[in-house]
Amino acid sequence: MKKIIEPDYEYVILVDEKNNEIGTEKKSEIHKTKTPLHRAFSCFIFNKKNELLLQQRAICKKTWPLVWSNSICGHPKLFESNIFAVKRRAKDELGCEVENVLEISPYRYRASRNGVEENEICPILVARLSSEINLNKNEVEDIRWISWNDWLEEIKNDKSDKYSIWCKEETEILNKDDNFKKFMKFHQHL
Repeated sequence: MKKIIEPDYEYVILVDEKNNEIGTEKKSEIHKTKTPLHRAFSCFIFNKKNELLLQQRAICKKTWPLVWSNSICGHPKLFESNIFAVKRRAKDELGCEVENVLEISPYRYRASRNGVEENEICPILVARLSSEINLNKNEVEDIRWISWNDWLEEIKNDKSDKYSIWCKEETEILNKDDNFKKFMKFHQHL
């Protein structure tokens, strides 16, 4: 049975393993030791030099505080496309605009850290930065730019918990994907 949506709260969409909607839950209450499966998205943002934007998650975040990760992550709202959700979260987290947003690959993961579990169907998207950045310190502690090849080298043998597990796994998926390679190649010539 679906819950009634209260306008004062941000909700996530609960799903089954086939990504069928089965309800909603307040975002503030979703992440716990046994988190129900829900929809999310993950985006890798690149600048005009084809450098990847990495973010360090804010210290006040419930999940993975101070861990470095890909550019933005979030949860689509009811009836919101992943592409629109990426644009919304880019404004919310980084205070920026993005363009050329492209959904590259499906992704499903489950990971725990410090008693909090992530359990998400989380498509991987890419985008291009199209404005200045103005960080929301409630979301992002710090950022850094890195070339794709340097990033691949950096995480190649990394065994630390400095980076989010989903970011490292998604990087490997992107690096093998032909659509991602086309995205990167096309933007080298702009």
